[in-house]
Amino acid sequence: MAKQIKMVLIDLSGTLHIDNSAIPGAVEALNSSLAAARKLIISRKLNPMLFIDSAANEDFDDLIRNDDKKDAVVIGLAPDKFNYEKLTKAFRLLLDGASLIAIHKGRYYKRPDGLALGPGAFIAGLEYSADIKAEIVGKPAAEFFKAALGDIPPEEAIMIGDDVKDDVAGAQAIGIRGLLVQTGKYRDGDENTITPPPTKVCSSFVQAVEFILKKEI
Repeated sequence: MAKQIKMVLIDLSGTLHIDNSAIPGAVEALNSSLAAARKLIISRKLNPMLFIDSAANEDFDDLIRNDDKKDAVVIGLAPDKFNYEKLTKAFRLLLDGASLIAIHKGRYYKRPDGLALGPGAFIAGLEYSADIKAEIVGKPAAEFFKAALGDIPPEEAIMIGDDVKDDVAGAQAIGIRGLLVQTGKYRDGDENTITPPPTKVCSSFVQAVEFILKKEI
């Protein structure tokens, strides 16, 4: 018999919304890798250079010290921030010993006009050029999922997402059941690219919720 479900982890982009448009029937997710990044910055008393979406700046405004040298580079999904000069500045900070922190390392994401590069490409470039490894505080890092679980056993949790590797495989690697939704960045056949396969493949977030409520997983 399947364990009772006590927690559901939900990916935002592509699962609940695409760009600025909500997917019909979706509800607000409760867990965020932004919160994990903020917690890390506070715990280490870092003064980061940020590559994050402008809408997320308010989560970090109180942590930035403009009169001090930056000692970390924090990267999330920020399409309008990735330009040569800013990336070069980040590269030089890393050469001087700054930490590279990845809010997540997604390969791509879904926009209304199609798939677009995610932050993973830029993180990998900085890793290569500065000869360092980024610390990933979001998916698919095991520590991200463990932190989200708290005291809940992994077998009593479910992850819903559109990224078969970062969302589903990342969760299943520590024992969380993974539901893959066919929205956002999902591409035909994604469910066949990981072992073990997703616990369930759902047409949308709404169907995933229906499966959970009907205890069909």
